[in-house]
Amino acid sequence: MTTTTASTTARTVLFDEIGGPEVMRIHDVEIPAPGPGDVRIRVEALGLNRAETLLRAGTYYYQPTLPASRNGYEAAGTVESVGAGVTAFAPGDTVLTAANTELSAHGVYGELVLLPQTAVVPRPAEVDAVTAAAIWVTYSTAYGALLQTAGLLPGQHVLITGASSGVGTAAIQVVRRTGAVPIATTRTEAKRQQLLDLGAEHVIVSEREDVIKETKRLTGGRGADIVLDAIGGPGFQDLGEAVVRNGKLVIYGWLDTRPTTLPMNWPLSVHGYGNPMVTETEEGRHRAAAYINSGLTDGTLRPVIAEVFEGLDRIQDAHRLMESNTHTGKIVVKV
Repeated sequence: MTTTTASTTARTVLFDEIGGPEVMRIHDVEIPAPGPGDVRIRVEALGLNRAETLLRAGTYYYQPTLPASRNGYEAAGTVESVGAGVTAFAPGDTVLTAANTELSAHGVYGELVLLPQTAVVPRPAEVDAVTAAAIWVTYSTAYGALLQTAGLLPGQHVLITGASSGVGTAAIQVVRRTGAVPIATTRTEAKRQQLLDLGAEHVIVSEREDVIKETKRLTGGRGADIVLDAIGGPGFQDLGEAVVRNGKLVIYGWLDTRPTTLPMNWPLSVHGYGNPMVTETEEGRHRAAAYINSGLTDGTLRPVIAEVFEGLDRIQDAHRLMESNTHTGKIVVKV
């Protein structure tokens, strides 16, 4: 179905300079009618990701295009109109954004967004917008890193660093769903019980416990089969000692911005995981969506939502919470 809805004005978050959350401002921006292959989406809720705070601060792996940079990877909404040649989506469809676009040009912080159809995936109609906004990036990352990249198998032990993050909590559930054993790390004691309640078999508090020694102890001296690391930096080298012979280390984040040092206790495999490995192809998006939607249906995947902010006007507060690192799970902003 093709629609020819005219351009319209919508409230949109933009920033003109690198800085703290305060540089983000709401502007009235003209959103054009969909061109060929485009989908225009009425946004209901946004899910925040670490990448968005890094882009705004100028520390992401690419720099924002200034002035008037957009921001935001992840939104849940409803298709308002589509352009010529779009057959997979129609007005009224409930959808998610696939987080596979350049942020400055296609960021989704706004009431209305225009995206290529390749940046849109279906969402089950029965899943509410707040829950849906907490789904795609975290679970597609955990799916791609653990199942597609590391080849996770039942019975394996998986060490998950930074486990209170959105991806970390999703990874705990993906590991459990596979029949494997999640071992979570967190910096402080405050989040231990939360992670146990979310399904971690064991929790290691890194500020007072030795992660390597505890991993070996918890696995009977054997070590983890897979490490999923959100931190990087010099400490990544030590994680090589936590895995079995021919174990796999998958790094997907760089919370420690210092250079990452590779472990030398070979044989082992080190993988740098980026989510385009899932989202850049139609087949990858289809497989990830099928996995995630089936998990939502059978209840084995349950997004952990740290806090919900009401309205685009709270976007600065949402970024401040993200940067505080005091939350567990996903931060969502209702639009």
